[in-house]
Amino acid sequence: MKTKNRVFSIFPLIIVIACLISCEKQRTEWKGSIEEIDGIPVVKNPKEPLFGEDVFILEEELSIGEAEGREEYMFSEIVALAADAEERIYVLDYEECTVKVFDRSGRFIQSFGRQGQGPGELYLPRTVSITSENEIAVHDNRGISFFSMEGEFQRSLSTAKYLLSSSRLDNEGNILGVEIVRDEENPRYELKKFDSGMNYHHSFDSSPLSNFRRDGFNPFFPIFRWTVINGNQIVFGYMGEYALKVFDPEGNLIRKISKEYTPVKVTQKDVDERLEGEELPPQILEKMVVPEYHCPIQRISADDEGRIFVMTYERAPDGSGYYYDIFDAEGRFIIKVPLKNRPLMMERGKLFTVEEDEEGYQHVKRYRINWRI
Repeated sequence: MKTKNRVFSIFPLIIVIACLISCEKQRTEWKGSIEEIDGIPVVKNPKEPLFGEDVFILEEELSIGEAEGREEYMFSEIVALAADAEERIYVLDYEECTVKVFDRSGRFIQSFGRQGQGPGELYLPRTVSITSENEIAVHDNRGISFFSMEGEFQRSLSTAKYLLSSSRLDNEGNILGVEIVRDEENPRYELKKFDSGMNYHHSFDSSPLSNFRRDGFNPFFPIFRWTVINGNQIVFGYMGEYALKVFDPEGNLIRKISKEYTPVKVTQKDVDERLEGEELPPQILEKMVVPEYHCPIQRISADDEGRIFVMTYERAPDGSGYYYDIFDAEGRFIIKVPLKNRPLMMERGKLFTVEEDEEGYQHVKRYRINWRI
């Protein structure tokens, strides 16, 4: 009996050792560098990540959506998601101009908002978020509408003075938005910060506007992408180069991140997908100029632990979805993973996406992220 007990006592140790060996095989030595240039840390990353993709595992937890049946579970065009401290899920439907609210188990609670331009009505809504004051903020083409957690309209804030093409709030209630600046000498997209009363504070960075008459129509023209990280910092990335900039709340540059990459060629399939549903005049199509290669950056998002997710143009092996480069809070390239659908939200170890079934009906999916690092 003693011999048998001894065998079983060392069995867990064998499992632990095997797991350590498996994890070590996944990890390679980071071959990048971090150096200070003019007082700014510059993180230079190689092509290969620190870990293999098996350290990032998604486990589906929840699916919300029905093709037929209950109307409250049917969606037309989801553009944004939010979640509160109770893990209630807020789904913004662009076409219906409504926000539908579900509890953490996916049960419908309520909906609010409708199409229009009056108080409490939404016109071309784009984003939804939960503010630090426990309000629901919905950004549309005119400004920001604030609702109580019960869905009652509270107030609105106009952004018409600056004609922001997109906007969102940081965790201090400041407004971050992209203005199209039609300056004759320097036309550009500019990322700006405003206080809660829509008073201009400062700008972070900018990228050029396209010039159709001079350069022709480029369906892949590079502009900048951005997101909020750590509540009130900004990650800014110009699509034309693989370089990210991290700014503090005051607009000071605090980190640069770059990565080596292999350019991805633009295919006819890419062009067809980009122009799908677009009714462009013949004179524009005649002047269409398609670049040989895609930009290195397609989109940028971040989770609530400071990791940055960069969506590239490198397609997943099965053709559905794209590869994402994931950087840790220090800017090191740690994982490269294929994702079928673009993450709309990553909070509390969960990833939320919008996925379509075979018939094209939308579903909200929630996944648990298992980090095996």
